[in-house]
Amino acid sequence: MEPTHKLDVLGHYCPVPVSKAKKALTDLGEGDILMVIADDPETMHDMPVLVARLGHRLVDVQQSAGEFQFIIEVC
Repeated sequence: MEPTHKLDVLGHYCPVPVSKAKKALTDLGEGDILMVIADDPETMHDMPVLVARLGHRLVDVQQSAGEFQFIIEVC
């Protein structure tokens, strides 16, 4: 699934990554795919909770070299 939008929150820590992701998801339309790139370990817990709360779908999570990539489908 190829992202249609990208949000880079590297270097930001709680609550900034989740707050910016929430705003980005709110601005997107159904079927859009958002890739969020973060390095705050808390996002591994917080991002799935946010996605579920907003009713979207967490398609994939990847971790590499201290960075996390979340692929979210807007529903």
